[in-house]
Amino acid sequence: MGVLVCCDCFFYRKSKTKPNGKKPPAEEKKQYLELEYTKIRVVDFDLKELVVLPREIDLNEWLASNTTTFFNLINLQYSTISEFCTGDTCQAMTACNTIYYWYDERGKKTKCTAPQYVDFVMSLCQKLVTDEEIFPTKYGKEFPNSFESLVKKICRYLFHVLAHLYWAHFKETVALDLQGHLNTLYAHFIVFVREFNLVEPKETCIMDDLSEVLCTPVPPPAPTPAPSAPASAPSPSSQNHVTER
Repeated sequence: MGVLVCCDCFFYRKSKTKPNGKKPPAEEKKQYLELEYTKIRVVDFDLKELVVLPREIDLNEWLASNTTTFFNLINLQYSTISEFCTGDTCQAMTACNTIYYWYDERGKKTKCTAPQYVDFVMSLCQKLVTDEEIFPTKYGKEFPNSFESLVKKICRYLFHVLAHLYWAHFKETVALDLQGHLNTLYAHFIVFVREFNLVEPKETCIMDDLSEVLCTPVPPPAPTPAPSAPASAPSPSSQNHVTER
């Protein structure tokens, strides 16, 4: 996906949809919660093992490495369905009953299309993770005091993209047979941000039903019972003999 938009003067908020002050419409059936899809993963082990901070690694180094990886993976996952996410099909950046809006530096709310929103998110993330002053890669270079808050900002925006993928483009993801990759990426990301408190629960609660399912380790398959040995015929010595008289 091309990154063409600069978003220095924007920040992001969300707003619950309440058309004309009426009760929101009933939620659509969530295909991504059906067992036939949630059971599909790329890996089947406890993702907690992947996110726990190793004893010999600096916390900021660990956050930087994982945040950069998630940015690249989520950007790649979105690119697989980007041709279906257009200004016509996705006239707003939606997820469940939430619409994400842009707020400019003066506080003016602007509703934009989903592809515009994602372009803003990805360009911002790319700008941050490639800034040597924020995500230093040279030995001995210190992380800025604002590093953790910037990581939280990146993770919040990346969550919006993941939520939109499930809500608006899960059918296309299934058609491409990529639901296992999306499920694993989402679960890994949620376990990571929970481990280090990087995204507020009030932000992720719209996807709690999916998180509960996907972040639970897949139980190991039941062992296949060994085939029972065929009954052997009794030996001649064990048979009862009747002596004729």
